[in-house]
Amino acid sequence: MTTVDEDIIEKAPAPDSATARGRSGLEKRRARAGRLFIAPNLLAVAVFLVFPLGFSLYLSFQEWDLIGPIRFTGLDNFHRLLTTDPLFSIALRNTIVFTLGTLIPTVAISLVVAAALNRRVKGIGLFRTAMFLPLAVSSVVMAVIWRFVFDTNNGPLNTMLGWVGIGPVPWLVDPGWAMVSLCLVSTWKSVPFATVVLLAAMQGVPEDLYDAAKIDGAGAIRRFVSVTVPLIRGALSFVLVISIINSVQAFDQVYVLTGGNGGPETGTYVFGIMIFQNAFAFGDAGYAAAIAWLVFVALLVLTVAQLWFSRRNSTEE
Repeated sequence: MTTVDEDIIEKAPAPDSATARGRSGLEKRRARAGRLFIAPNLLAVAVFLVFPLGFSLYLSFQEWDLIGPIRFTGLDNFHRLLTTDPLFSIALRNTIVFTLGTLIPTVAISLVVAAALNRRVKGIGLFRTAMFLPLAVSSVVMAVIWRFVFDTNNGPLNTMLGWVGIGPVPWLVDPGWAMVSLCLVSTWKSVPFATVVLLAAMQGVPEDLYDAAKIDGAGAIRRFVSVTVPLIRGALSFVLVISIINSVQAFDQVYVLTGGNGGPETGTYVFGIMIFQNAFAFGDAGYAAAIAWLVFVALLVLTVAQLWFSRRNSTEE
């Protein structure tokens, strides 16, 4: 470096302390403004999420009829739930059947539909729009409509079955058929969301891989199984977990479709109905909170296990 450059550096003015203080004040004002912007959201999370979650955990160790004083009972609610309540085994069995009866067809149908919608075919946008319409329908409205469709005497479904010589099916009267009806409705509601997720993942698969598979002589099914499915494994596992969570937490469509007593002969008595009955019909909010927290812990373990397996597979790859 020359002497002239050194003189210029030495004569360069030092940062003004007033300017530094001004920048510091500006940063503080920006930080304060940011906190003010997110304060309403944080307040909403605290009021509608953190407080109910903490209060329900507190109630799970209490006995409360929603009117009188709260009485501490320790682990009695959980002990009663796991050892002496016969309805728990019924709710557990029905929830597992309902979850599997929704999960398997939802994933299978969504994969097929997403693969079909992923093709560049004329007019495919219209089919995509029609496919996603159930996402915009309220679950309660959907259940009311399907209740009319499944009506044993005057329902459109039994009327059409009668045209081909099939007698009236007791869709919502027989315990077995009631569960089948519930799984059909839940699948119809779940397929669009799963299709959206899987379709987005499929559109991210490089076309070069399909071209290479074609050169190797792989057919459409082989390309789907060997190329598409492995590359959308993350989205597929996400759909699996979300579908299980939605099935285990199902209440509104079950209540409207088969009633608040668990359907005919408790054929659709799932955990959502059990929690509702204990809290508002039997007046045992503490016991209902214990059921809810048991379900929450089971879903939390499932979600953590799914994340662990996903990260492990990603690391191995």
